[in-house]
Parts: sequence; C-alpha cells; structure tokens
Amino acid sequence: MNFPRAVRTAPTLRTSVAVLLTLFTTAATVLLATAPRAEAATLTPVPFFGSDPGNLGMYAYVPDGLPDDAPLVVLLHGCGQDAAAYHAHSGWAEHADAFGFALVYAEQSYLNNFSRCFNWFSPGDVARGSGEAASVRSMIGYAVAEYGLDTGRVYVSGLSAGGAMAGELLAAYPDVFAGGSVVAGVPVGCADSMIAAFTCMNPGVTRSPEQWGDQVRAKYPDWTGPWPRVAVWHGTADYTVVPANADASVAQWTNVAGVPEQPDSTETIGGSTTAAYHGGGPTTAAVARYTVSGMGHGVPVEPSTGCGSAGAYFLDTVCSTGHTVAFWGIGEPVD
Repeated sequence: MNFPRAVRTAPTLRTSVAVLLTLFTTAATVLLATAPRAEAATLTPVPFFGSDPGNLGMYAYVPDGLPDDAPLVVLLHGCGQDAAAYHAHSGWAEHADAFGFALVYAEQSYLNNFSRCFNWFSPGDVARGSGEAASVRSMIGYAVAEYGLDTGRVYVSGLSAGGAMAGELLAAYPDVFAGGSVVAGVPVGCADSMIAAFTCMNPGVTRSPEQWGDQVRAKYPDWTGPWPRVAVWHGTADYTVVPANADASVAQWTNVAGVPEQPDSTETIGGSTTAAYHGGGPTTAAVARYTVSGMGHGVPVEPSTGCGSAGAYFLDTVCSTGHTVAFWGIGEPVD
C-alpha cells in the first residue's frame, strides 16, 4: 500500500509512523585552506520555484562571484533535521566556496511527514513527475535558470531518509543527474509501505543484483544511459540502517552500470575508511563504496580539517564531502 503523509494518516497509524521515522533519524583540509574562496554567501529561502506537488521548501547557497556554468549539488537532510542544520554541519558550504558550485537544499515539512523524513517509501513521492521527486526537479530547473548553472553537472546527496530519496531521484531522473551520493541510505525500490520500510532498514532485504537493478530501470524505462555515477557511504556500526543496505546499493548500481560487483581497486582513506571503486578508479568509476570502520548512523565529517562540524548524526570520522566532490570531479582530489 502507499504510505500516506502524516496529515492524511489515521490517528492509529501516527504512532507507528513516528516510530519508523524516528528510527531512521536516530585530506581536503589543505586544499580548502589554499584554494581561492569566494566571499561568504548566505543560505537563502526560495519561496517560489515553480511546480511544488510535494510541498517541499527550497533553500539556496550561491557563493558570490560564482562563474557561469558552475555545477549544482542538491542536498537532502535526514529525519528530524532541516536545511539550516544540514548546511551548518555537513561541510558542503566550505567545499562550495572553495571549488565554485551552488547548493540547493530541499526541506521536508511536518505537514508531509510526522518526523520530517523525505517519503522515500511512498510510490507517489518517488515516481518521475510526481510528488516530492517532482518538487526537487522544479528546484533544479529554477536554480539552473536563475544562477546560470551547468545542466550537465547536477548532483544529489542525502543522509538516511534523504540518502534513500537521493537514490530514488537518481533512478527517476537519470537525464538530470550526473552523479549522486547515498549516505546511510537504502537501495532504490526497497520499500513501498511502512511495514516494508522497517524491514529495509533492519535487517535489510535480499535480492539479486539484477532484481535490484530492475528497480532502478523501472523508474524510467525509456532511458538508455548514461547512468549517474554513484557514491555509497556507510558506517560498519550503523544499527539504524544496517550496512547490508550498502551491499545492496552497490549491487544495484553496478548492475545498472554494467560493471562488476567486485571492485577494480581499493584504497584506505582517512585512516579508517576503505574506498572501493567499481568500473574504474577514484575519479572515473561508475560506483564507489566508502566503508567507515566503527561509525554509526550519520554523515562522516572531519572538523579538524575544516570539513563540517560534529553534531547529532554528523560524526567526526572522515570528510565524506571532500571525497565525494573528488569522486564526482567537481573538486580537487583528497589525499
């Protein structure tokens, strides 16, 4: 069944909804210090950005002096968060300033979801041209036109429910996104109901790589490629969204890209993080998996190197933002 938004959920279901969504919530430094930085910009609400069937909020961060045809990164917060918190802690602002790209944050509403989670398990919100997915697409169209950005370099990243929604967007709009990053999320098409979402999160769902790939291909059957390049981030001690979901996401996106599920190469980054590259190397692979040893549920940040700040679900481990922009090719490689 479709998982209804909180305002349309019967009172007897609201407690279950809250439990589910609460569970989901519950080195670059030198480069950033030496690269030319734009003047400080501010995170700005954009009240009118076009069609908004998903009833989402839009915030933009555009460094002053941004050149024409700069990249755009769309960011999706986790449950219980908002755009301002994600902007303050995740490290994306520092990298946007240093390397010259714009940020758009989609923000969930309590009216849509009891715990401000993106509705990644609601078929009406993840289909191409529908619901929350369509709202994010409108934000991208607005930002590209308003700020003169490059339509060929649009990316999306998110945490937890936002990570799950990022994957759904990559599948629904492969013609829009050049790449994405799924942080502590689940594979595309894992759930289409509240009960199924519980199972996806923990203990996870078992399907073959082809079955997982079919979930992506079904979102836009007419698409023949190329597919977005995908980074998958997960901590080994994540008990909210178990690491089996990272396994499934890698199986899914390598199947879609037609590259081996076994990596071509691996390396250790940041001391306790293993990077595995499928279908190429650090800047060319179709899929990159980053496994953070001992980390729980959250975004990996590295405040000591100027990459974000620690907080609830922002975990001081490694600069995931720096490694992600290097993987996408919109920032300098990270040592």
